Amino acid sequence: MDALIVGADRLGNIPNVLSEFGIRIAAHVSGRETAHQRRNASLPAGIGMVILFTDFLGHNVMQRFREAASREGASVVCCRRSVCALQQALGKRVDRSNCANCPRDCAKP
Repeated sequence: MDALIVGADRLGNIPNVLSEFGIRIAAHVSGRETAHQRRNASLPAGIGMVILFTDFLGHNVMQRFREAASREGASVVCCRRSVCALQQALGKRVDRSNCANCPRDCAKP
């Protein structure tokens, strides 16, 4: 699944955590630009999930990307920008029951 990450300037170990769940970062937006607050945000093609790091985003930016995800039918995950918070949030949202049968070469549980 491809994901759009919104928030944070640096991702640190976040890409490693996402790969454990079979998620690829298709795009990363820091959310600091004023254009992200005012316009209707659009998602890149093929995005299945929008991850919002709430400790780095303002209310308007979160609202715009939530609306865009809703329009595109993408799921939304909101959490703080930490490995533990992201693992918890994804653990509640991502169904890993079929990972053993998945042909992808991502880290299996």
